[in-house]
Amino acid sequence: MGTGSISLLFYAFPYKTGSEAFIIWTLIFFFLNLTLFIVFCVITLARYVMFPEIWGTMIRHPSQSLFTGTFPMGATTLLSIAVSLISERFHLGGKPFLYTMWGLWWLDVAISVICCWGMVHIMETAHQHSLESMSAIWILPVVTLIVASSTGGVFAGALNKHNPSYALTTQVVSLVLVTIGLSLAFMLLTIYMQRLIIVGVPRGPNVLSVFMPLGPTGQAAYSILLAGQFFRDVLPLPYGDSIFTRHPLTGDVLYIFSVCVSFVLWCLASMWMLFAVLAVQHELRISRIPFKVNAWGLIFPNGVYANITINLGTTLDSPFFRVWGAIYAVFTLLLWCFVAAKTIQLAYNRTIFEAPCLQEMNLGTAQTTQNHLMVEPKSSSNGSAIPQSPCQRPL
Repeated sequence: MGTGSISLLFYAFPYKTGSEAFIIWTLIFFFLNLTLFIVFCVITLARYVMFPEIWGTMIRHPSQSLFTGTFPMGATTLLSIAVSLISERFHLGGKPFLYTMWGLWWLDVAISVICCWGMVHIMETAHQHSLESMSAIWILPVVTLIVASSTGGVFAGALNKHNPSYALTTQVVSLVLVTIGLSLAFMLLTIYMQRLIIVGVPRGPNVLSVFMPLGPTGQAAYSILLAGQFFRDVLPLPYGDSIFTRHPLTGDVLYIFSVCVSFVLWCLASMWMLFAVLAVQHELRISRIPFKVNAWGLIFPNGVYANITINLGTTLDSPFFRVWGAIYAVFTLLLWCFVAAKTIQLAYNRTIFEAPCLQEMNLGTAQTTQNHLMVEPKSSSNGSAIPQSPCQRPL
């Protein structure tokens, strides 16, 4: 997600837009993102094939299970560049390539819906949560709908040149997704604000999660802005009996409304960004923040915020938004460089690899020559074997 957001920022950068240098950097980060996505998909698949018990343990974990939503969101960053740059600019593959990417988007939508409804249901029925343990990662399952909707907006603009009916369907579905996702996000962010006021900001590396609210607010603003631009271009429709779709002012009204809503959501994102900065500086005054893999959660929300700022600058022809968006994009790139360098360093000595859902499992007794579970049953005082739970069995 973070690497994909950097490629999107290079493509949308407000100065030297479309220059050869920025296109090259966009492609570099796109293929880096594609490589990482494929590698980690293979590793994850191998993990659950070799040790299927881990899947149930992970799903029951109250925090790690929420990160399943990052899978469809990471895929959408690839699809966005594939359509806007590779298909639209380079015309690679023509309509077959575009329709293939569109089909993958529908698959991504299906996975996003499963992540949203499925994980929220699991949170309600299988997890133990409290206000004290609550963090901004609660919004990860519902943000999947918002991110998928923004990519749908990109597809709608591309499909309109080939099949307006497909384009309109895609955009309407995207609006449904962003409406549901944003509504759920607002509900969870309200609880999160209550948690911050009553309990306080998260401590240690968890304080970095305070940047998470920039994701749903900033990405929803971008999705709604794309929807307004689409309806401005396609409405009124030349067919049908609906007064709404045939009225000559409908497209302009929807466009103006979407820009206003996007600006409001950008303001909310700016508010959360300031709260996040204050929270981080508060924690830094108390102690150092150890580097953990969740530091990657900094990149995507900040990249999303920079992206909507740049797009609002283009829409409103505002020097302030263009300058602030460019500055924030550079900041996000530097943040990515720092996190990536630190990750490579800690990956080399293997100190960054940890799975919270496996902390209770005795991994040290695994037989290196076998790929299946080997366990010596515990014995009770009378000599009978005591069955072990999945979280107690060694790999």
